[in-house]
Amino acid sequence: MFVRYAGPENAPPIVLLHGYPQTSAMWHRMAPMLARSFQVVCPDLRGYGKSEKPASDISHFPFSKRAMAKDIVAVMKNLGHDKFFVGAHDRGARVAHRLGLDYPDSVEAMVLLDIAPTREMYEGTTTKFARAYWHWFFLIQPYPLPEQIISKDPEAFWKLKCFNQTRGENPFSKEALAEYLDAFKQSDTIHSSCEDYRAAATIDIEHDNEDKGKKLLMPILALWAKRGVIETCFDALKLWRQRANEVEGEALQSGHYMAEEIPEEIATRMSNFFSRNI
Repeated sequence: MFVRYAGPENAPPIVLLHGYPQTSAMWHRMAPMLARSFQVVCPDLRGYGKSEKPASDISHFPFSKRAMAKDIVAVMKNLGHDKFFVGAHDRGARVAHRLGLDYPDSVEAMVLLDIAPTREMYEGTTTKFARAYWHWFFLIQPYPLPEQIISKDPEAFWKLKCFNQTRGENPFSKEALAEYLDAFKQSDTIHSSCEDYRAAATIDIEHDNEDKGKKLLMPILALWAKRGVIETCFDALKLWRQRANEVEGEALQSGHYMAEEIPEEIATRMSNFFSRNI
């Protein structure tokens, strides 16, 4: 696992989990603000960035959120943290959801950015949602269809998907964008990220169903983009309250990439929420 970290040694720890198709660089505008009061840990998820891209299998388990969550617990224990806060966006927030279910004693509180629970999003699919989140249904197609298409021009695909979610705008810094594109051009990253989505549509939902209604026990702050699909297609708070005991949250004036579009506001809200739950 490739990990960036900073902050006072004895400060409360936060792990920040990035989304698709990015890396831990997505936190570069927020992490310095949070690192004034917290020890901030930003890993590249397995299959992304500079972290290992393990071989998958027919069940997609190596890219299940359960496997990814286990990685995060191992990273934090290696850094000396048995308990920690979690801030997460997009795919990383789906890892965080499983992390909170499988390791409730490790997670003190979570801030989840611009997602609703995966199972419920698939169950609530509408034409409007499918048109906006077309990549959900493209990336889960059997190997090697999406891999072959993306590999023809990875940069063009990355920009098509990401700029589609920002209404054609570019909220990314030059340095972060260069890191994203460099990582995404690698064939093993393309395959791993497809496996991430295939797992989400199959084994991750199986794990959710096996929980038989088990809920997240830690406090949850859900924040989502007013200019995004969660706001227009789902009742985020209602869905999260079905999956967690203690949830608050609201939509903010932003697009999908909240940590890069409104970093000061997200950092402040994270800091205040976590400080209340120390």
